[in-house]
Amino acid sequence: MRIGLVSGDPGHPLLAATTALLASEHRVETLDPDAVDGAPERPADVYLLKARTPRALALARALEGRGVPVVNTAAATTLCQDRTTMAEHARRAGLPFAPTRTFAALAELADEPGLPGPVVVKSRHSRKQDLVARLDDGTRLRELAATRPQEPVVVQKFVPNSGWDHKLWAVDGRLFAALRRSELSPGGRGPDRPLALDALPAGWPDLVRRVGEVFALDVYGVDVIDAGDGAPLIVDINAFPGIRGQAGAPEALAELALRRAVQAADA
Repeated sequence: MRIGLVSGDPGHPLLAATTALLASEHRVETLDPDAVDGAPERPADVYLLKARTPRALALARALEGRGVPVVNTAAATTLCQDRTTMAEHARRAGLPFAPTRTFAALAELADEPGLPGPVVVKSRHSRKQDLVARLDDGTRLRELAATRPQEPVVVQKFVPNSGWDHKLWAVDGRLFAALRRSELSPGGRGPDRPLALDALPAGWPDLVRRVGEVFALDVYGVDVIDAGDGAPLIVDINAFPGIRGQAGAPEALAELALRRAVQAADA
């Protein structure tokens, strides 16, 4: 089988480990979305969409238009790039997603009378080095707005918690978990801590799988905080995250890629 990676970074630990598992019997090819103008003339049997830039999404749509399976699909990936649409979609499906307000520009939020703080402000569009900040008062808000006044943002009420995010990942229904100190905590983000699945509060694994169903995702991450007594609150959903250092994740991804390729060949 020929397995394609839509990525500008094939050396990413998850992709590199998956490639190592596949390479002895299959051909793994990298398709850098910034280096091509469209789908190749002879596409691979399946593509893993690790990049999420506009060019990568356009490339994924072009591949899908030619009948090539892409994991995750361009539509599912796009849904997770817009935090406004993500929140609306999740809440309509009954998922415990944090209530989310949208502002066309950070300056617009700063002009509102009285900040109902503390709140968490995030870039509306998920991307590398996007904005994620806790704001407790109007002074800090105005300072932040001065640095990027036209940034479209979403606002979520800050929910008191332990300062640790539950990083939950799924690859084709197989779950992985870790604790990561929140970037909003006073000490800033720290390294992941291992977390056994049986240490999760009751119902959380089923919740993660439900997210995959609602968003039509095969490889994804769900950021959850404990809102009290094990009540989950989803604060973000990511299509094809890094899933670094999780034993079994590369194997699950390799198996998924091969199964999709075989299914496409048999169709």
